[in-house]
Amino acid sequence: MSAHDFTQGASTSLATRSNHSYGTTTVNDDEGGPRQSKSNTGLQRDLSARQVQMIAIAGTIGTGLFLGTGRSLAQGGPASMLICYSVIGFIVYVTLLLLGEMATQYPVAGSFNAYTSRFFSPSYGFALGWNYWFNDAVSVASDLTAAQLVLQFWTNSNPWIISVIFWAFLVSVNSVHVRAYGELEYWLSSLKVVTVVLFIIVGVYVNVGFNTEQQFIGLANWKIPGAPFVGGFGGFARVFVTASFAFGGTESLGITAGETKNPSKNMPRVVNLVFWRIVTFYVLTVLLIGLNVPWDYPNLSNRSATTSPFTIVFQLAGSRIAASFMNTVVLTSVLSAGNHALFAGTRVLYGKFWFLNEAAWLADHTSRAICTPLPALLLTSSVSALCLFSSFIGSGVLWGWLQNLVGVSNQIAWLSIGLSSWRFRKAWIAQGRSREELKFTASWTWPWGPAFVIISVLGLIIVQGWSSVIPKFSPIDFISFYVEVPVMTVMTVIWLFTSRMRGKLGAYNSAERSQETQALLAQSQPGSRLWDLVDVDTVDLHKDEYEEPEDDLDDEETGKESLGYFGIFRKAYYWVV
Repeated sequence: MSAHDFTQGASTSLATRSNHSYGTTTVNDDEGGPRQSKSNTGLQRDLSARQVQMIAIAGTIGTGLFLGTGRSLAQGGPASMLICYSVIGFIVYVTLLLLGEMATQYPVAGSFNAYTSRFFSPSYGFALGWNYWFNDAVSVASDLTAAQLVLQFWTNSNPWIISVIFWAFLVSVNSVHVRAYGELEYWLSSLKVVTVVLFIIVGVYVNVGFNTEQQFIGLANWKIPGAPFVGGFGGFARVFVTASFAFGGTESLGITAGETKNPSKNMPRVVNLVFWRIVTFYVLTVLLIGLNVPWDYPNLSNRSATTSPFTIVFQLAGSRIAASFMNTVVLTSVLSAGNHALFAGTRVLYGKFWFLNEAAWLADHTSRAICTPLPALLLTSSVSALCLFSSFIGSGVLWGWLQNLVGVSNQIAWLSIGLSSWRFRKAWIAQGRSREELKFTASWTWPWGPAFVIISVLGLIIVQGWSSVIPKFSPIDFISFYVEVPVMTVMTVIWLFTSRMRGKLGAYNSAERSQETQALLAQSQPGSRLWDLVDVDTVDLHKDEYEEPEDDLDDEETGKESLGYFGIFRKAYYWVV
């Protein structure tokens, strides 16, 4: 395995490998007739404008919001939850603006994993690629475990069965075609948007007195014993990791860039709307949860059970049927979150192991486009077997550990985007290119954006495990908070050591990939012995830049989405979303 395959991922491994270059493939459009699908990644640009924007929503609304907020409220209280989610939301927004600059300029599969290797450090990019694949794989297991917790609202018998059913369904959908994934996400995300809006309306009514007690709640739950800051500073710091889990997935918008139609127009559109989704879907929702649900509500979050605050609020409204409906929606959000994680994890692994996807050449000889790399899909989904262990240690405990692992992994991803953006912007200026040449730029984040993300995320990683050390050391919790830091360090050192000791890495080197590896290593800082920091003066800023073809039009431009009464209704609904 060459260093290039490990670090650059899908961004260039298929685009530059002449023996495996797929070029333009003719496929059949769902609306009828053949069309040309152009991609330099080996994957098809079959995600439409409406689908990729809904994927953005799916990345910010999921298990973390519908179910994880209960754990956050129980551990930190309403004030800690509101503050932490607001802080994380702002960090994520700035991070996505930085990612948007790079993803619009270089819309390649592999996204920030590829950018980290290309602009920051190949060895760190190698470690990051493994970390993020692990993130997505564990996220699928976490979502399937969450399904067991949601199911406990109705029954406690054999909850693991729902995990098996969901696993089989997700693997089936992701093995068909990227458009199947996109369409499923579109409608599940639509349901979640409607649900959150409905929850906000019901939450306001419950708070002002339309509840089972017929009493005005107001700030009463902020004044009960232990509130508004539960667990002191340790409880406050602990909420950061659950909030990071909730916001996880937003950065995978960049991963969809390699399969997004007209990315120079659609990616900026998606990124710019994230701020309003964060304010509406998280800050406002978290505020209403803290106002209406006491932090010590029975079974809100314990060893064997976790109850969705959304379901509790509808119960407080006095309707068991409405509460069951809400719990059903939470269950579909678990399905959507698992679908999103499995898609992203498969694409990350696709770029890391090109030889797992050799079957893709069949697309050149059949009418079927390159859709999903099945070996990578199966390897990613196999980690989900972790969810079956919940019957031994308790679903609530397992889900808490998985939340910590995924939350810290998300933070490492955001940190890496900050590092990549820092070096990318530095290279852009060092090589005399102007900001006007960027297809998308968040001008108000120049020059402080990357430094803000790097420093703030490092601070989060350090302080959020406070409760695992003080007042009593908890080895298991400590490991779940910090195990990924030494793992990242060790894997970075392994790559550095191996690349220094051997001219060729792995048994799968070909002459072509060896040249790519040497080119990648040549971009490291001259004379650097302990670190392979990419040289901003020599890194190639023109390779993989997206040039918009004249016929690369999205659905709105072609008019496919606007025909008939249903098309008009969908456009109106889409505008509201």
